[in-house]
Amino acid sequence: MLRVGIIGLGDISKIHIAAINESSYVELVAVCDIDTTLQSSFKEVPFYTDYQVMLEEVVLDCVHVCLPHYLHYPATEAAVKQGVHVLLEKPLAHNLADSRAIVELEENYPEVKICVSLQNRLNETVEELASIIADGKYGEVKGLKGIVTWHRPKSYYEAKPWRGSMETAGGGVMINQSIHTLDLLQLFGGKIDRIRGSVDRLLDYGYDVEDTATAHIIYQNGATGLFFATISNAQNSSVEFQVILEKAKLTIKDSILTIANENGKKVKLAEDSKLAGSKFYYGASHTKLIDQFYQEIINDGNHYIHAKDAQVSVEMIHVIRESSEAKQTLNMELFHDQK
Repeated sequence: MLRVGIIGLGDISKIHIAAINESSYVELVAVCDIDTTLQSSFKEVPFYTDYQVMLEEVVLDCVHVCLPHYLHYPATEAAVKQGVHVLLEKPLAHNLADSRAIVELEENYPEVKICVSLQNRLNETVEELASIIADGKYGEVKGLKGIVTWHRPKSYYEAKPWRGSMETAGGGVMINQSIHTLDLLQLFGGKIDRIRGSVDRLLDYGYDVEDTATAHIIYQNGATGLFFATISNAQNSSVEFQVILEKAKLTIKDSILTIANENGKKVKLAEDSKLAGSKFYYGASHTKLIDQFYQEIINDGNHYIHAKDAQVSVEMIHVIRESSEAKQTLNMELFHDQK
């Protein structure tokens, strides 16, 4: 029985707690949050307000880090140095320095596993898409499109001010609402050669994080990608993700994967599971990812989303932002080397 803890009891922790409760081979033995009013919900579990103290006093096999972005690195570092495996909520970190520092932790402490919750990779539609692309039946990837048109009111930032600050969040719509889409764009497109990006604040909220971003991506294999994300839409619309192959077009929309052949006829191939009682865009793959990570800990396996895998989307966000400021296309590799 794995002994697990949680650091950070905000909105997303509810998904983690549900996964822990559903598992037959883990036990929640400690939780931590600076908000002491939450303690009443965990009467049977030791409650801490300092994760350093929790990590020192409680024997843990794994800890779930569900903190604001700027706290991802220090909490992960503390856990890893205690020999505790980490299930880290997305994004990897709020900036390049911290994201690369977590990758260094992963390299320097190979006996400790760090899994990043980019759970959309495990959606049924995405797994089927990956299988079709790998099969090669329809040829090579020629183009990709990722579109996120959601809505966030000003109260979203007022409720948790860290979300509206570059210093604490590391960005807005890219790092908060559309990092999963950026992750899939690099996962299926391959290594990125260069990016031309543009970021903006269309909403008059008064915060310094972007609410809208676009990018044209050119991959080393010659494919191109289009990324567009905004929270200025009137409502949360379905994310659309599309991959154009030489002989077919595959589209995920409304949590359904369809394929259109050369004649344009669409056929449904897969549909994502839904998570009852939660926001539709959470999907149901959090539990799947968490359960798989537990099994990799038990079996000392390596099949999970590593910090180095999650680093690419953080790099993309910063290249898009730098490109917007410079008003020119930036080479991804040169940008990486210079930073």
